[in-house]
This record gives sequence, structure tokens and C-alpha cells, in this order.
Amino acid sequence: MSDLINKKISQLKSGELSEKEFAKFLQHLPYNNMGNIKLDFHRQLRRGLPEVIYGKGKSLLQLEAIVQKYKDLGEEILITKLRADYFDSLRSSHPDLIYHERAEIVTFDKPPEIRVKGSVLVLSAGSSDEPIAEEAVVSAQYLGNHVAKEYDVGVACLARILDLQDKFNDHTVIIVVAGMEGALPSVVAGLTSTPVIAVPTSVGYGTNFNGIAALLSMLNSCSGGVTVTNIDNGFGAAYQATLINKKISR
Repeated sequence: MSDLINKKISQLKSGELSEKEFAKFLQHLPYNNMGNIKLDFHRQLRRGLPEVIYGKGKSLLQLEAIVQKYKDLGEEILITKLRADYFDSLRSSHPDLIYHERAEIVTFDKPPEIRVKGSVLVLSAGSSDEPIAEEAVVSAQYLGNHVAKEYDVGVACLARILDLQDKFNDHTVIIVVAGMEGALPSVVAGLTSTPVIAVPTSVGYGTNFNGIAALLSMLNSCSGGVTVTNIDNGFGAAYQATLINKKISR
């Protein structure tokens, strides 16, 4: 793919290709067609952030092919929702992979690079929400953000979250991860001018309905400025936070 881009750049410089034609080529740059896998390496140019691989449901053969293609092209990789046993199998043929166990995320063994201004603060209501909070933390780091975190600060003891209030405005985005009744994002949003992204988790007793109760509470927040992701979608919150910070970075 890089050879094709270089060819088009040469044609642009020589006058064989107009700027308008080159812009159109970039807009419709071919994806990498591997049959039943079609990897969108153009997404970085189109959206400013790379494609991230959702690991759950993919076969080991598919995952191995995806990892190899990313290595061949020298691209960074982020695979979410991947079980530990799948990682063990992947690592036997790709020893340069690392597994972020709590987050269930796979990356190459390479420290994340800060690419945007601003910073993300990730809060979890309870320690049971940590896996989803860690998904948000690792995703946000590998998408190029400064990230801080504070865990187990739920509303059952308001003193825990009030002790953090002075830190809220030090960040450009706050991700709040909560299960049960999902009240924490409303409380946080009421204490700060920083945008809040709420992530409901499936943590809770029977009438939590695997996160639906927390989701509805967050959608019905009386505090303005709360954006809500899907249930257990820490990655989605990190992606949205990164888009916000990329705008700040311009």
C-alpha cells in the first residue's frame, strides 16, 4: 500500500496527477483485501485514528493473519476483547505481542506514543468495574493520550469522589465507568466543566439487567454534558476522548 501511495505522490509532483485527483485517490484509498478480512489502513488518513480490531468472535486463523499483515506494513495494532487463551496461541507465533490482562487488550510490545494535547482521566465506580476502566485506559494510551486513573470512587461513599474534585478541571476529558445504578457520571458532571463520557458496565445484581439499568440512568442524567457509550465499551469512550483531544491539538 505504501508503494501505491509513493507512486501517486510521484505522479502528483510530476504533474501527471492534479491535486484534486490526488485528494480523491486518498479519499478512496483501497483497503487491504484478504478475502473474508478487509483491513482499513486508510482510516488513519480519513478519520485521524487507526482501525482497531475487535477480537471477540474472530477465529485464531483470522487473528494470526491480521497480526501478520499489521507487522508486514509496520503498523501498530490494538486488539480489544481478546481472551487470554487466544493470546497464548497468538504469542507462540508472534512473540512481540503483549497482553494487557485486565483490559483484555493485545498490542505490540512497544510503549505508546503521546500524539495529542490534553489528557484523559478515567474513573471507576467500583473495583468490579476495573476491567472496563482498564480497557479505556489502555485504549486511550495507545491512541496517543496522556492518561490518569482513579478507581473505586463510587457514590456509596461520596467523600471518595469529592476528594478528587480539584483534579477534574486539570483534564480535557473524563471517562466515568460504573455499573449498578450508574449514578457516578451524573455526580462527576455536576462538579466540573470538563466533558464527561459515561460507560455503563454489566456489573450489578439481577435488576441491573447486565448493564441496561446503568445505561438508562446515564442516558437520563440530569447533569448536562454527559455522553454515553454502549455497555462495557471502554474502548468506545477512549476513542471519543481521543477525537476531542485531537481537536484541541490543532
